Amino acid sequence: MGTPEFAVASLQALVEASYEVVAVVTAPDKPAGRGLKVNISPVKAYALQQNIPVLQPEKLKNKVFLEELKSYRADLQIVVAFRMLPEVVWNMPALGTFNLHASLLPQYRGAAPINWAVINGETESGVTTFFLQHEIDTGKIIFQEKVPVGEDDTAGVLYDRLMQTGAGLVVKTVEAIQEGNYTGIEQEETSDLKAAPKIFREVCEINWNLPAAQIRNLIRGLSPYPAAWTTINGKSAKVFKASITGENDGTPVGTITTDNKKFFHVKTADSWIALEEIQIEGKKKMPVEELLRGFKPENIL
Repeated sequence: MGTPEFAVASLQALVEASYEVVAVVTAPDKPAGRGLKVNISPVKAYALQQNIPVLQPEKLKNKVFLEELKSYRADLQIVVAFRMLPEVVWNMPALGTFNLHASLLPQYRGAAPINWAVINGETESGVTTFFLQHEIDTGKIIFQEKVPVGEDDTAGVLYDRLMQTGAGLVVKTVEAIQEGNYTGIEQEETSDLKAAPKIFREVCEINWNLPAAQIRNLIRGLSPYPAAWTTINGKSAKVFKASITGENDGTPVGTITTDNKKFFHVKTADSWIALEEIQIEGKKKMPVEELLRGFKPENIL
């Protein structure tokens, strides 16, 4: 059960490990773009290539869907980047249902663990497999695997790393469940848990009154999607890449300095940020040197 590219890696790993995937459950097809061309999910596209039956329920409690799902008599269900399942679904297989989550649970429960790990400046992340139960992301942990987060890694880079690591962990988990060779570990509830809620536009707006390191982490954690943004010359501008430059020299926050050729710096609470890759609304994403050929920044607040 999954929808985006992140889930395809795990499905492919299971297929290549010769497990019998009896069916795939994914999101319904949706029209997209100006021509409203019907888009199918990456998981569906891969399943069709492998001749795996595909189920696309609008509602997971629909009786027709439940009967069809039951007819496959799956021993085990695996969830990777899908929606919340009702108990009637996750409790169906004899061996249960497990989820692959892109964090080291119980840290970063929620919809956007990869983004928040980078936004918060973590130096380590990872993937967790755990059995589903009523409260989201709280079931017994089966396995975890840690991965490093580099100081220049974006959410996109970490996404790719966790996708591949997670695929291997899914196969390892299936093997262990098949053999009964695992111990489910209760998640420890502590007072220092960090959440990973869905990211909305207001979270993505850059607050130049914050320290430079915090702003840079926000930019990294939202790149390439949904992207941090600010307002330049009255236009919305997405910022995909930035670095810290200079020291705190008393210049007012939000001040910009540029040679209109190669650099575009913005003053933060404690130093300067060099914007390196930007997309002004209505334009394509481009390096700052290319942007400055036809755009003269005058203000950022």
